[in-house]
Amino acid sequence: MRSPVSTLSLSLIGLVALLVMPWLVTSEYYINIASQIAIAAILALSLNLLVGWGGMISLGHAAYLGVAAYLSIYLTTQAGFGHLTGALIAIGATTGLAMIFGYLALRASGLGFLMITLALGQILWGVAYRWSSLTGGDNGLGGLKRPHPFGLNLMDPTTFYYFVLVFLGIALLCMARFMQSGLGQSLQGTRDQPRRMHALGYNVWLIQWLSFVFAGFWGAVAGLLYAYYNQFVSPQALHLTTSAETLLMVIAGGTGTLLGPVVGAALVVILKNVVSAYITRWLILLGVIFVVIVLFMPEGLVPGARRVLRALKNSPHTDKDADVSSIVRDRTQ
Repeated sequence: MRSPVSTLSLSLIGLVALLVMPWLVTSEYYINIASQIAIAAILALSLNLLVGWGGMISLGHAAYLGVAAYLSIYLTTQAGFGHLTGALIAIGATTGLAMIFGYLALRASGLGFLMITLALGQILWGVAYRWSSLTGGDNGLGGLKRPHPFGLNLMDPTTFYYFVLVFLGIALLCMARFMQSGLGQSLQGTRDQPRRMHALGYNVWLIQWLSFVFAGFWGAVAGLLYAYYNQFVSPQALHLTTSAETLLMVIAGGTGTLLGPVVGAALVVILKNVVSAYITRWLILLGVIFVVIVLFMPEGLVPGARRVLRALKNSPHTDKDADVSSIVRDRTQ
């Protein structure tokens, strides 16, 4: 297993590239796309905590994105709360929801866990769709104005992009710290050998539940940023397709890695927002790309790229091979 420190260094290199991106790309459209990628990456990182390090595949992770977005907009625009108070309540309440969902979902494992998370997510989607007096129904909730923390004008695309990038950097640091912590190591142990961990005296359920809540917290942070970016939320944020897209980001980029979900988020968001403007059936292209990844890089893009680079670096290039190749070339001329 690759050490978290080296993985973190690669992630920091990627962050440096993201920092200089607005200086290279002057179009506000592409800066907004980069903001979407950063928000999606935070959500994918939180799901990767469950899928990659915990072995718990969830199809209801969009619940935290949607609930945090709905709460922040409702509290700010209709309940009269300020941005900071509304944000704290939204993140706290969504994390509390993750506590409840974790308690229910972790009563099963494997396929049962997946089905419970799917059912819980669909319940919330149904509530958001049908409870029109509170959520606006299919019309959603809008009217949110972006805050001005420390005097920053978040209506400016570049400023908002850097604002989101700060949270992405914090998320990466927290995930790296989690990997190195005793809880993170224990979570990986419960993924690989749950019976042995239980026999050694570890509380397997508690380890998984705490990790589930931690993932829900970062899903809530992504939901808050999602609300600030769109200034609007609809039941689509809670839909199964959002959870499936997030899971696809994690798998395509590489589960159990720091950089993988970020790369996967960039792939899906670019295809969804940029390529779709030129290719009507972009979902077919996404399916083809995913099939290619599964066939040639089943471990994901980031681990697969590392494997290819190691193979190229370690491939033997001897003088004998060079001589043989020159002889063959001379005979064919």
